Amino acid sequence: MTGPEGALELAHADDAWTRADWEKATAAVLRKSRRLREDDPDSLVWEKLTRRTLDGIEITPLGTPASLEGLETAGRPARAGDWDVRSLVEAGPAKQLNEAALVDLEGGVTSLWVQAGDDTDLAVLLEGVLLDLAPVVLDAGDAAREVAEAFLAHAGDTDLAAGTNLGAPATADAATLTALARLARERSVLGVVVDGTRVHDRGASDATELGWVLAAGARVLRVLEQGGIPAADAAALVELRLAVTDDQFSSIAKLRAVRRLWARVLELSDVRGVEARVHAVTSRPMMSAYDPYNNMLRTTVAAFAAGVGGADSVTVLPFDAPLGRPEALGRRIARNTHHLLIDESHVAHVADPAGGAYAVEELTDRLARAGWEVLGRLDTPEGPDSGVLDELVAATVEQRDREVATRKRPITGLTEFPNLAEELPVREPYDGWQDVRPYGQAFEAMRAEPPAARVFLATLGPVAQHTARATFASNLLAAGGIAVDVAGPTAGPDELVAAYSGQAVVCLAGSDPTYAEWGAAAAAALREAGATRVVVAGKPDALGEAQSVDDSCAMGVDALAFLTRTREALA
Repeated sequence: MTGPEGALELAHADDAWTRADWEKATAAVLRKSRRLREDDPDSLVWEKLTRRTLDGIEITPLGTPASLEGLETAGRPARAGDWDVRSLVEAGPAKQLNEAALVDLEGGVTSLWVQAGDDTDLAVLLEGVLLDLAPVVLDAGDAAREVAEAFLAHAGDTDLAAGTNLGAPATADAATLTALARLARERSVLGVVVDGTRVHDRGASDATELGWVLAAGARVLRVLEQGGIPAADAAALVELRLAVTDDQFSSIAKLRAVRRLWARVLELSDVRGVEARVHAVTSRPMMSAYDPYNNMLRTTVAAFAAGVGGADSVTVLPFDAPLGRPEALGRRIARNTHHLLIDESHVAHVADPAGGAYAVEELTDRLARAGWEVLGRLDTPEGPDSGVLDELVAATVEQRDREVATRKRPITGLTEFPNLAEELPVREPYDGWQDVRPYGQAFEAMRAEPPAARVFLATLGPVAQHTARATFASNLLAAGGIAVDVAGPTAGPDELVAAYSGQAVVCLAGSDPTYAEWGAAAAAALREAGATRVVVAGKPDALGEAQSVDDSCAMGVDALAFLTRTREALA
């Protein structure tokens, strides 16, 4: 059927739903879960379901045509087809790394990101690597010039594959940047990497990472132009590297935003026709050393976001990387994640699949504007202002730590559903995580040094009555490395005391009616039996007498502070 002016209506009249209809249906669900009162207006669902990023950007529960009103930026990813599957070859024994690199290449990897130092034997490390087919991106830090020269000497007269990058850091001194840029131009390869993952690893927000990348990239253009390389030629030598996390939509928006922002930087530099080259890397800080198999899920979502966001190259870090040097299983799962997304899910076969989505377009625009504002604060003629960067990162870390501590930002396997009985895979120590600040750092520190003493989980009543709070409390305690001894079904204080075996800390877990009936008596009986600290799973006044307990734990509690107090009582 057709509507006004010949518009094609694809929905039947009975399927035409309004914004008010959605609000009504959603409000009904929130009232069931008690997130809305009966007298609250349905329109309040927008406020209840809108979340804010660490940059203060609101993400609404539903995108609408109104989301596209007032957008200030535009631009879409330029990649068409499969992305470049890039494997990370971290610093270490050259022969061992060569074997890993060759296995990766045989398994479908299409380029190598090689971390090296001035003592790295590149001839051994790259033996058997076809440099005319597989691009190599160097990452050598302060030794960038020496490693690049050694790489070119090893390559000889080989026509290096498109995408090869000599890897001059954007923060390198002017002489190094200029020298490597000239070498890159002579060999028709890339020469510079603007690595935003460095600030991401410290805890920076998406907008701060974008702003830093732009400021560092602008410095590269200035330095190279002063060194006699035109801005357009300089821009063609640059690759931008950013982190992607399991926050799917924010990561998609960040990669789409960086293209718009870099295009604006080049426009202001009088550069036309040079597209951004973007390398996305799955986030290190989002990964956990505990229950590390969850990292496979995190990196899969992040890699999906990278592909949808239009990254030219994507690196999936192995799930076991936080534990030490990744082994064959971790590297195989990492590269197969690409194959799953590209060859089985066909994610790469659609051009800009997020393009036109109301919510994504709005988020991209807001994040781009936030990144541009950060650029204004960071940019100096000498490069990003380190003092301002430190302030921005510190503020984000403080906010994220607070959200992780209250489990508003949960980390599965660490702050939620931890498994104290797990046996972690053993990996060879290495320096790959040296400068990384994991999101769950405080909880990982607790898990690394669990207290010897256990908490007595005083379960009140039959299983059906206490299981909800008992599960909540035991999971919360386990997040701090604290094991529990469970009383089991009980019918009164005497049975509870009979199951008690002298633990210093006890945690009462039961239903509200049971608390009201004999919770205070249970607390008193356990104190008399030897307990020095009584905790209740629920609100502080759950027993009706505040003096009956020393502490409490419930949804929204500062878990980190609670666990710290409990561990001190167990010491």
